Amino acid sequence: MEGINSGLELGPELDQVEEIKQELEKLRQQEQDMQVLPLLPSGTILANLSLPDLLHGNGILKGMSMSSEVQSQLSKRNLIAVGGNLAVTGESGGGETTVVLRHEISSASSIEFMASAGLQSLIGLQTSRVLTANTGATLGLSMSLKDGSINLTNSWTRHLSESTDGNIELSLGSESLITVGWRKEDDKMSADGAIKIGPRAVEASVQYTRQLSSNSHGCVAAKVGSRALELQVGGGRKISKFSTVCMSYAIGIRGIFWKLELHRGGQKLIIPILLSSHLNVATAAGALIIPATLYFLLESFVFKPYYLKREKQKAMEVVDRTQAEVQQGRVAAQKAQRLLENVANRKRSQQVETGGLVITEAIYGNPKYMKKRFHPEEQKEELASQVFDVTLPLNFLVNDSLQLKLHEDVKKSGIMGFCDPCPGEAKHLLVEYTYHGNIYEVEVDDYEELIIPQEAHRR
Repeated sequence: MEGINSGLELGPELDQVEEIKQELEKLRQQEQDMQVLPLLPSGTILANLSLPDLLHGNGILKGMSMSSEVQSQLSKRNLIAVGGNLAVTGESGGGETTVVLRHEISSASSIEFMASAGLQSLIGLQTSRVLTANTGATLGLSMSLKDGSINLTNSWTRHLSESTDGNIELSLGSESLITVGWRKEDDKMSADGAIKIGPRAVEASVQYTRQLSSNSHGCVAAKVGSRALELQVGGGRKISKFSTVCMSYAIGIRGIFWKLELHRGGQKLIIPILLSSHLNVATAAGALIIPATLYFLLESFVFKPYYLKREKQKAMEVVDRTQAEVQQGRVAAQKAQRLLENVANRKRSQQVETGGLVITEAIYGNPKYMKKRFHPEEQKEELASQVFDVTLPLNFLVNDSLQLKLHEDVKKSGIMGFCDPCPGEAKHLLVEYTYHGNIYEVEVDDYEELIIPQEAHRR
């Protein structure tokens, strides 16, 4: 009782040796995957299609470009990257190959040697250094092997806040310009912008991406300058762990475009489709309505049903794999509840008589199934496999001050009389209670603090 009163009722059940080994192995495998992922080949295929050219009998493919890069870790501090690109437009084309050798001098600085052959034959040297905890700088020097021209670049980055970065880049050479940019990113959105100023051109660009759900996003981008004027609206949907499809609509001085994209790991397939080289209201409106309608139909009848079916299948696989573990946990929790039953019932009876704090119902488990407890009898079996009744242990934990407190940042499955009914899934705790004749309800996640009673919980 002294331990319970001091808040130790949330001590989780100790893992067995084999469980600890499995967790360590899982963490080791995740670390290896994170190290291997940047070393996988990355590349982009861009295919420019033109409907006006097709209607005039010139073929739909206007041009194509491909780029690819592969990295290899030579040693702990040395990395080599080999890449190339190829571009074809009409009857002309070209390409180049680039090799970059990177050496990490220390944890705060690195140096890169670069050589390129092809359309842009050059050699270069670049060094980067972390100056302070919030500031970094990069200095680069390159020389063209064709005409001997030299380009110098100098860039500075600065953490403006926890989620915002700013950068300034100065480039001197055949294409001298200064670029000032910023980027802000958090869990729900990302935004970035840049202003480029040079002797030949001035340009400003901005892009805003909003996370609409855990698997879909919307995006708005704009570009304006002496050589560019474009507005782009689109969205994307995550179809698997590593794959995303995107569809966007762009209108500008180059014409009206649809753009289709498929991202798979480090690989990208981008297909811009030119609909019209001339701007008019009817074409612009039709080009916007058609992809929006198409995306809505795909989202409603293809992506969402497929995703829900796949998620349900994964959930069933987890249930089958952890069935014995869950059953063992339920049995242990029920035994613990029988030990608490006499004290919990006595406390409840005393609170009922005085109009104090009484937990009328409490369930712990998958939040998707919380509301299904009111559904017909045929769903009771599915509900029972995803949630667990914890009304009795919560009544037991009501203290002499007529208060129930569950601590923050500690899994609630470790409370005596609780169990984890759905391993691998997010879990919530739903509590209904009465206090001085009033009815209250509150729902918290697995690691959130819970203090009752509170007037904010009143129905």
